[in-house]
Amino acid sequence: MNTKPFPSGLSENAVVITRVADRQWHALDDGLVVGRGYAERRADGRLFACVDAWHDAVFDRLAEAMLAELPTPLYTVVDEADAGLTACWRRAGFTVRRREWEYTVPTDPRATGLGAVLPPPGVTIVPAGQADERLLREVDRAIRDEVGATAGWHSMPAEVIPLPPGDTIVAPSKYAVAAGPDRYLGLIRVVTVIRPRIGLLAVRAGERRRGIARALLAHALGTLHHAGYAAAWAEVQEANRAATALVEGFGARPMSSNLELELELGR
Repeated sequence: MNTKPFPSGLSENAVVITRVADRQWHALDDGLVVGRGYAERRADGRLFACVDAWHDAVFDRLAEAMLAELPTPLYTVVDEADAGLTACWRRAGFTVRRREWEYTVPTDPRATGLGAVLPPPGVTIVPAGQADERLLREVDRAIRDEVGATAGWHSMPAEVIPLPPGDTIVAPSKYAVAAGPDRYLGLIRVVTVIRPRIGLLAVRAGERRRGIARALLAHALGTLHHAGYAAAWAEVQEANRAATALVEGFGARPMSSNLELELELGR
């Protein structure tokens, strides 16, 4: 979105902000919708705001009305290349909380160097669509509990897909897993809509540094390569140096970045 000053024919004073539904607002100029704003609570419990307006002053009016009614802390995500939108949110009091890089990851084993990678002894890779759903949900819950007890899931990318309470598995058929003798040790989720996206790669805390994450990634990328995809996409938080080193070690290249902005509690 590129916001612009009011052109002739559009009066800032004539714009009326109306709440049209719960957490939804419209900016109206002589009955014409010239901007929209809404907020949604995502699966991790955080509240995210969005404003769609072509003009700075409309954005500011919408943001002012929304922030008067919404609780804090409040979050939003912007493309870092969109300097105009970022400036609008900063005027509203938001500050940068974190940066997330979007990488393109080659799938060809000759480019990644993963062709000869095997899982460690006693571990097998179960392809997507073949995992036992009970064990899959068990390892997902265990890993999330581990993260919640340390860094916290607030430090992870916010899931945008609404899920039933307590259900964090998005389409079980999209997950490949690393299986031990009696339980799953790690998982990887790949979703393909227009392009393949690695949405989650995680290993139980006690099983890390054994090469399980590399084996899962080698399997997922190899599967995509055989399916005809030259590259996949992945998001990595800038502060996560281990994940950054992992993907860049396989030839991944940063293509763009997003900023998560926060309006702090009590602002």
